[in-house]
Amino acid sequence: MNIPILVGFVGCCGVIVYGILGSGDINSFIDVPSVFIVLGGTLFGMIAGTPLGDLKNMPKHLKIALFGANTFKPAEIVDQIVECAKVARQSGLLALEEYANNQEDAFFKEALLLIVDAVDADKIRERLNAELDALDQRHSAGKAVYDRGVALGPAMGMLGTLIGLINMLAGMDFDSEGGAQTLATNMGVALITTFYGSFLSNVLFMPISSQLAAVNDQEMMCKQMIIEGILSVQAGENPKFIREKLVSFLSEKEREALGDE
Repeated sequence: MNIPILVGFVGCCGVIVYGILGSGDINSFIDVPSVFIVLGGTLFGMIAGTPLGDLKNMPKHLKIALFGANTFKPAEIVDQIVECAKVARQSGLLALEEYANNQEDAFFKEALLLIVDAVDADKIRERLNAELDALDQRHSAGKAVYDRGVALGPAMGMLGTLIGLINMLAGMDFDSEGGAQTLATNMGVALITTFYGSFLSNVLFMPISSQLAAVNDQEMMCKQMIIEGILSVQAGENPKFIREKLVSFLSEKEREALGDE
């Protein structure tokens, strides 16, 4: 579970509600037409600008944002590659085939099988980097869905504001019965839509987009570690040297957690 995004979302909602209750009545911030304008307009705008395949992946994106932060464990990759280096030194590269077949990570498995098949190092790097580029493009397309939400929320809020102002000006007749009430209602819609748009953009879509970007960066780093580590194994480098090379990818905290062997 990605605790920061949950804490951040609940915390933002909490302070906003507290601010509303501390300064007025929460019913003043509830307006059904404004919800339709902002939420409906934002969602349909996202649908209009997003390929069908990316729309189908939205539940997967949300799952990644909520649970994907701890999926990739660089320290474990270091240990696995060092173990591969030891096996290769003792029994040769062919001995890694069984290790590869037991791998759950498809990318790691493919990289191992490539060196077992004695593919040239430059071709291995080229092939695996091509997979990384394609993966990064797919992730960027998924993130773009929520970036559209970040842009569309305030835009729809502004559109609702304009609707409210137009209705307010059209009904600006204090001589007629209920004129002042109509003016106040339309002004409320004009302001509330801006509030809803800002909330959607900054409290919902922006954190999801940021979390997807962070998970992508973490996955790309882990896969880059696999590429460098596997090519080092193929080159017959010392396991201790390989470990030191891969540890350089890690943060100070991760290095401390990994410990010294």
